[in-house]
Amino acid sequence: MRIRYENHRTLVMLTGSVRLRLKIRRCETIGCPRYHKPYRPETEGALALPQHEFGLDVVALVGALRHREHRSVPEIHALLQARGVAIAERSVTNLLDRYDELLATQLMERQPLQKRLAEQGRVILALDGLQPDVGHEVLWVIRDCLSGIIVVARSLLSGRAQDLAVLLREAVAAVGVPVVGVISDGQTSIRQAVALVFPGVPHQLCQFHFLREAAHPIFEADRPAKKELKKQVRGIRRIERGVEERGMQRRRSCRATAPRSAARSPMTAGRRSPPRASN
Repeated sequence: MRIRYENHRTLVMLTGSVRLRLKIRRCETIGCPRYHKPYRPETEGALALPQHEFGLDVVALVGALRHREHRSVPEIHALLQARGVAIAERSVTNLLDRYDELLATQLMERQPLQKRLAEQGRVILALDGLQPDVGHEVLWVIRDCLSGIIVVARSLLSGRAQDLAVLLREAVAAVGVPVVGVISDGQTSIRQAVALVFPGVPHQLCQFHFLREAAHPIFEADRPAKKELKKQVRGIRRIERGVEERGMQRRRSCRATAPRSAARSPMTAGRRSPPRASN
């Protein structure tokens, strides 16, 4: 392939702005599948994603601050600006999305995954969704409970049963071993998706979610008892106010008589006169 033209690209990295000069090559062999198609330098892909102005080191730092240190988007934005990175707060959110996609791509490498899971011969899948911030896409994660390996991680706009069924089928193709059980919460769409993809496979509800849901009837049953209790103790406040008023009157009378009693007590104590003041 011959060098046919050059492109220039500016990247914002943790060390500062970098100006790249890219030499674009093209194949001149007629009949080649890449005939006259541009071939960009491979080193460019190690610095930044296509059509992005921030380097991969910035993306990695944003992901580490968010998922390891649990920093919010405004906090990440402030930390990047403190390091001299010129970036908008909205761009931090976009870089978080790119980080999640890169992480999911790395986790979905099937050959190492299938080789490791083939040794145990079966998997028990756990499915749950996580919404990092209000209004953002929900990150759905499918994990094998036996090995702890994350099989699939994908952000979805909705949690419909049809979308989750596609995600579960993708997990089945990724593991390459039989699925002997599924664990999730009691969300209706998840139940429908599991019944659609894994008919006859045991589906257990998460114990934490199950106990939390089981406590709701007890909480609702306590509501009438709480109302009746309030009715019985409602008159106590009037008594407390009366006691407070009498107590305030006593405190006023004590303050009024305190100077006279204070002066009288030394004179009558032990029938001796008070000590004389020094000259």
